[in-house]
Amino acid sequence: MKIAFCTCVQIGLSCIEAVYEVGGQFDLFITLHDHKAKKKSGRIYLDRLAEEKKVPLVKIDHINDAEAIEALKQYQIDWLFIIGWSQIASKEVIETPKQGAIGAHPTLLPQGRGRAAVPWAILKGLDKTGVSFFKMDEGVDTGALLGQYEIPLSLSETATNLYEKVNEAHVHLIQNIWPDLVSGELKAEVQDESRATYWEGRKPEDGEIRYSMTRSEVDRLVRATTRPYPGAFLPLENGAKKIIWRGTLSVTQGAEVLELADGPYFILEYSID
Repeated sequence: MKIAFCTCVQIGLSCIEAVYEVGGQFDLFITLHDHKAKKKSGRIYLDRLAEEKKVPLVKIDHINDAEAIEALKQYQIDWLFIIGWSQIASKEVIETPKQGAIGAHPTLLPQGRGRAAVPWAILKGLDKTGVSFFKMDEGVDTGALLGQYEIPLSLSETATNLYEKVNEAHVHLIQNIWPDLVSGELKAEVQDESRATYWEGRKPEDGEIRYSMTRSEVDRLVRATTRPYPGAFLPLENGAKKIIWRGTLSVTQGAEVLELADGPYFILEYSID
């Protein structure tokens, strides 16, 4: 079984390293050219790992580039992982590997198809989320499920903590499915469309705090948009923003108080942008 991995961020690298930890190996790496997405959160480079493991490394501008498709054919790839990659793969790309392409999404599909999965899980007050691996098709997160890993959520969950848990869940999940993948015994389960939900993308301006909000609404917004995301913010009169990275509903001595529709919210950490 010949397997390729396409990524340019830390979650993908964590998956690759996890496979080598259990004795697995890859036959091809695909990543972005060095000059692309330099400011992308978690951006990584695979050169050193590819050299160490003696794995061919192909650098591209887009997943649908001819170079990527030709590499998949040249190295006779059976399965292609595309994880931590924002570009949408074409039908040709996902059908070029003999067995197909595998994607990952940080929700328990079919719930939460779409974008901004980590912030939405907190904003919606869910008690659990997870990571799903699926066989990619032409839809958005609609392919047959290959495995899922559940992540319990606490009432104080932050995007920072959840992002780390999502990374760990990817590692556990790829190690769990790897034996069946290489043996050809990996099973796929069609998603239940009656349970499907879609989450819209979020923009930095969606983090604006309004004084008409409730304490709970602001608390969730701060926790959902803190690092590595742009943060919840209050617009200031001079055009700047007060970005609130951390706060609490509990009365805290020395904290800055933000008066909201139903009472005070206590700011523990902020910056001015």
